[in-house]
Amino acid sequence: MGRNYGLGTRNMAQAGSKALARACSRGELSFSSVATVADRWAIFCRFAKAKSIGRMERVTPEFLLQYGQGLAHQVRGGEMSASYAQNLVSAVNTVMRLVRCWQQVSPTIECGICERSNVRSEPPGGIDRAQLARATRALREAGHHRGAATAELAREFGLRSKEASLLNVQDAFLMAQSDQQIIISAGTKGGKVRKVPIVSTIQLDTLHKASVLQGGGRALLPASQNWKQWREGELRLVREVLQTFGIRRLHDLRAAYACERYKELTGHMAPVFSSLSCDRGVDLSARKIISQELGHGAERTDVVAAYIGGR
Repeated sequence: MGRNYGLGTRNMAQAGSKALARACSRGELSFSSVATVADRWAIFCRFAKAKSIGRMERVTPEFLLQYGQGLAHQVRGGEMSASYAQNLVSAVNTVMRLVRCWQQVSPTIECGICERSNVRSEPPGGIDRAQLARATRALREAGHHRGAATAELAREFGLRSKEASLLNVQDAFLMAQSDQQIIISAGTKGGKVRKVPIVSTIQLDTLHKASVLQGGGRALLPASQNWKQWREGELRLVREVLQTFGIRRLHDLRAAYACERYKELTGHMAPVFSSLSCDRGVDLSARKIISQELGHGAERTDVVAAYIGGR
């Protein structure tokens, strides 16, 4: 058996991705889970390389414990959310379990990462459009125009990355002009269709720029690629560039949309930014609207706390 448990590459990050892809082909993991876990595994691999560990055979539960305890320290210092730190440890458990008999390392009990909370406690990256503009400028300078447009759609309409990628932007632009709203149907969770209102000229400009890029295709996703190829290619590069500009992930742009909508609907900053609160009834009404616009349904107001903070 070769290096990295015979996975066909000497690169530990790539070997982990191969193990995940094989698990996906066996029906053990979904495509989206593979991409997410692979990204988190890559972060661990960078940590391992800094510690002179470059092959999976040398990864032990004791070493993962060391990694997890370092993450716990970052959580206590306010540098990282508890949920993200736990997910980073869990990703390593997932990959290692696929390649060998593996003793799971508990993120909470053994690593000391505090229990996760579904309430956002830190402002999302990208709430400042200038920050996002610097990231998208870098993407366009590198030739990733569609990737940059995908990030901008996520920010201005609160879209998931798949929803932004599969959106027929040309049709959406026409609808936005005539109906002051767009319909999101492709790539949604559970096939739920929703409407997102047009409340700014920035949204129209974003749709217009993306519609030009779409060309003769049916969506912003290139006609020559399927979702998997796009997600693991240019979209992954988008995530990496966003991180270099302080935006941790594409999902943060969705949260930035929610925070901005909260201020528009209530006249108050989202709770994650301020301890000052608005009237409880106004707050609840805003959460219902935001939940619906994000695709969770008007009654799932509890979910909105993950985007804008608690009441």
